[in-house]
Amino acid sequence: MNTTRTYRITLLPGDGIGPEIMQVAVSVLQRIGQQYNLQFEFQEALIGGIAIDATGEPLPGESLAACLQSDAVLLAAIGGYKWDDLPRAQRPETGLLGLRAGLGLFANLRPATILPHLIEASSLKREVVEGVDIMVVRELTGGIYFGQPKGVFALETGEKRGVNTMAYTESEIDRIGRVAFETARKRQGRLCSVDKANVLDVSQLWRDRITALATSYSDVELSHLYVDNAAMQLVRWPRQFDTIVTGNLFGDILSDAAAMLTGSIGMLPSASLGESGPGVFEPVHGSAPDIAGQDKANPLAQVLSVAMMLRYGLDQPEAASRVEQSVLTVLDWGYRTGDIMSEAMKPVGCQEMGEVLLKALEEFN
Repeated sequence: MNTTRTYRITLLPGDGIGPEIMQVAVSVLQRIGQQYNLQFEFQEALIGGIAIDATGEPLPGESLAACLQSDAVLLAAIGGYKWDDLPRAQRPETGLLGLRAGLGLFANLRPATILPHLIEASSLKREVVEGVDIMVVRELTGGIYFGQPKGVFALETGEKRGVNTMAYTESEIDRIGRVAFETARKRQGRLCSVDKANVLDVSQLWRDRITALATSYSDVELSHLYVDNAAMQLVRWPRQFDTIVTGNLFGDILSDAAAMLTGSIGMLPSASLGESGPGVFEPVHGSAPDIAGQDKANPLAQVLSVAMMLRYGLDQPEAASRVEQSVLTVLDWGYRTGDIMSEAMKPVGCQEMGEVLLKALEEFN
């Protein structure tokens, strides 16, 4: 008889559609736990706008402490129009940055995979996007979002000057580089490093360090692209990419561009990892406050984030594959939420999609 493994999971439902899609994710985890002798101990914590309303802070200390004591963190969505005009330090997004920094999550893995069922949803031609399977590895705790000095300063002339500093140390580049090479090694063995070394000194250091790391990964084919060319190539010929590694700002932009190749950002998960401790697993879409509470949300990206948590956070690859297969199964059955709806499909809401996912979990052999 297999021994039951127990994991403590911190749930961060957040704002907007977050609680709705989180409910589906928890039901999937509970069912997969029954199938694989996994026990999940859930604790819920506040982050984002709901935390601001309750405590005045986007990331209360109690929430960060709960995350630090977990085996993994499952996040849904944060933000909304209600909090857009707050000072930057009090906005929901500041809580997310604080969570990443507090957990030391320096590596963000964002897959962009074209599912055959949804290929017509892409805004690009079938012959361009068919077969696309990209993993963007984004450095998450350095670069221009965290570099100092930063701020808006008054000059002697009375004019204001805004400053943000893009900065990376060799060790910061090396650690994200190693994650990227290891990720590429598990995929098709091709890594493209994206920078702006023809203009930025920090990017030249980036390119030098990634090139030096390549000597330890002779089985991985390394290439380099400037970020403007990389953006163009993502739209022109996305199948040329396997794994992409880049800095915080460029990764933020390119991962969203790659996401839209798939036709719906509502289908895409992500993983944020550190050198040790719990990772954070979340869909890449926003909180969609305009449809919150209306049972219209697509929970599939949240469920695929569960799969990434099982694979990358808890080392349960078989359970992860079963969750991923359940998503493919409900798409095979023709079920669609509004954002991925097409003709001759079966329209469902968030709750019903969760119910058919549970049925699909029983179909996997």
